[in-house]
Amino acid sequence: MASQNRSPLFCIQILCSIFHLLFFKTHQVFAQTSPVFACDADSNPGLANFTFCDPSSDVNTRVDDLVKRLTLQEKIGFLVSGAGEVSRLGIPKYEWWSEALHGVSYDGLGTHFSGVVPGATSFPQVILAAASFNVTLFEAIGKVVSTEARAMYNVGLTGLTFWSPNVNIFRDPRWGRGQETPGEDPLLSSKYGSAYVRGLQQRDDGDKDRLKVAACCKHYTAYDVDNWKGTDRYHFNAVVTQQDLDDTYQPPFKSCVVDGNVASVMCSYNQVNGKPTCGDPDLLTGVIRGEWKLRGYIVSDCDSLNEMYNSQHYTKTPEETAATAILAGLDLNCGSFLAKNTETAVKGGLVNESDIDRAISNNFATLMRLGFFDGDPSNQLYGKLGPNDVCTPKNQELARETARQGIVLLKNTAGSLPLSPNAIKSLAVIGPNAKATKTMIGNYEGNPCQYTTPLQGLTASVATVYQPGCANVACSSVQADDAKNIAALADAVVLVMGADQSIEAETLDRAGITLPGQQSILVSEVANVSKGPVILVVMSGGGMDVQFAKDDPKITSILWVGYPGEAGGAAIADVIFGFHNPGGRLPMTWYPQSYADNVPMTNMNMRPDPATGYPGRTYRFYTGPTVYTFGDGLSYSQFNHHLVQAPELISIPLEEGDVCRSLTCKSIDVDHSCNNLAVNIYVRVQNMGKMRGSDTIFLFFSPPSVHHAPQKQLLGFEKVFLTPQEEGIVGFSVDVCEHLSVVDEVGNRKVALGEHILHVGSLKHSLTIRI
Repeated sequence: MASQNRSPLFCIQILCSIFHLLFFKTHQVFAQTSPVFACDADSNPGLANFTFCDPSSDVNTRVDDLVKRLTLQEKIGFLVSGAGEVSRLGIPKYEWWSEALHGVSYDGLGTHFSGVVPGATSFPQVILAAASFNVTLFEAIGKVVSTEARAMYNVGLTGLTFWSPNVNIFRDPRWGRGQETPGEDPLLSSKYGSAYVRGLQQRDDGDKDRLKVAACCKHYTAYDVDNWKGTDRYHFNAVVTQQDLDDTYQPPFKSCVVDGNVASVMCSYNQVNGKPTCGDPDLLTGVIRGEWKLRGYIVSDCDSLNEMYNSQHYTKTPEETAATAILAGLDLNCGSFLAKNTETAVKGGLVNESDIDRAISNNFATLMRLGFFDGDPSNQLYGKLGPNDVCTPKNQELARETARQGIVLLKNTAGSLPLSPNAIKSLAVIGPNAKATKTMIGNYEGNPCQYTTPLQGLTASVATVYQPGCANVACSSVQADDAKNIAALADAVVLVMGADQSIEAETLDRAGITLPGQQSILVSEVANVSKGPVILVVMSGGGMDVQFAKDDPKITSILWVGYPGEAGGAAIADVIFGFHNPGGRLPMTWYPQSYADNVPMTNMNMRPDPATGYPGRTYRFYTGPTVYTFGDGLSYSQFNHHLVQAPELISIPLEEGDVCRSLTCKSIDVDHSCNNLAVNIYVRVQNMGKMRGSDTIFLFFSPPSVHHAPQKQLLGFEKVFLTPQEEGIVGFSVDVCEHLSVVDEVGNRKVALGEHILHVGSLKHSLTIRI
């Protein structure tokens, strides 16, 4: 396969990358070859007498026993990510901060790569994985990542607590971290988050009380401004209506906790309506632990308590900051702020030692569920995993398959794609991302097992000629002549353009949303001289205004490939040459540049405001023009849809005394009246093409126009794989209370009465809800 072809230059690139990571990142060192764990009774038999070291006891009993044995100073040491040791109790130092956004990452102080494990499987960045709309795949990725994480833990290269995934809503196309998220839709983000968490956490023995590794959903909440025109995340106050908070920003976090049983939630840097999220008892104790019943710990984003005090000036003293966070419900501080200021806060009467006990109890309970206090991990379920379980061929193939399933075909003129390898004698490959390696894996990355660049992937099937066209993605000047010369002679042209971490990244939001620099000039000039198909490949996290390419008949196809992971080049080639039938769909809207010119990124409102001309955000509310919209994506096959079954009328019985019995109501409260009231919808789908392919069946609905409801909202989606002429039935169970309700202006869920329109592809079906 193309992903196994390694040129000498490719091997040199890998060696240089590993050398850089090991010797130039201060925390990348050759780590120990044994795991960190507590209760090592083999070395200290006396530890077996402690109840907290007894795996047969329940978690709460063990935690209570441990907390009672600690001094105040020792307790405070367990409030921070670099947790201190208590040698007299056989507890070593533990670093909580590891990352696994799309593979085990070297970001975070708890993970290292070494000669023992030089790399781990690097899956596509989340935004592309989400474009597959395949919940089974989301969970499978998490399972592979957690297996490799456990294998690395067993040789002392990582911890057991991973601060992933990022489930923030991709609200604005300029956000540099949108690449880390599952996109703009609350349902997709919810399903991605809970599935990935299950993949990371669930054990193969089915023990729901134990964890394989501990996941963390972040960044809670309404966090999606990093650094835009002088406004940074440390100072930003997100002004959010209760309606937007409850129907847009909060659902993915709720799903992580309620559906995924996630072990942790991370509060964000920003304020929400004037309160730092890490110091807001309503958001932390009230919602996460109270309403959603989190079983785990709440952690701050790194140094956010320092920002609360020094940047936001929310509190008057460091001790007040420490007390505010702990009393709000924070359990763990990424950083050292609580280690420095909590004891003084206790002595000053700002916080009680019992509050410290509560916080560290949540932390200890998580570690106990992970087996950290069960002695030697080699005697536990995953104790035999090791270096041979990392970067396996099966894991690397899943990375390639994820990229294939996520790639989105946005334009395809008849006779363009797929290219026939037998008919292409010369393929011109042009663009600053044609030889991309590290760019393909995005941020929060680790050392990959290996790279297959787009050029390598394409060259594995046909003869290629290559010109970069410009020096880098910034493309301040173009070398169009050389590129045009090879394009004019080639049978087909592939232009690999887009962005990288110098354009969109953490702490770096975009100003514009067109192809960077002079890329569009290069694309147009090359297309103009080409004699065969011209395929524009856009590698990016955020959407791009490529209207010029969409309108240009000389540009015959457009592919969006996200940041496609270590095997991205192979996957791109698989799609271009028809070895894989594309089925990815956009998880976010692609806006025109005029949107970025006119809409402030700091406006958090989802809904449009006709009085000011504000157009709203995302496909659910946006009222302006788009380049491409959420759910767009083509296939090499045509899929026909037929609505087999759907109700036309739903009657909701009202309880005695309901005010709507005597009044004319436009909506009714979600209460016991519609609990357990569900309807089934069935759709027949048939592959009319000549290739095996996948189709994503979206079920949208448009509710009546009450409570500033979304103009369209996703109720469900299913991915189906069909051979030529094969048909299948896709079913949706629609809960009236849960799925057909909307959030009103003050955050209450309502079921709108009247006509709801169901959408399945181009099909529309009217469904009326009445009392």
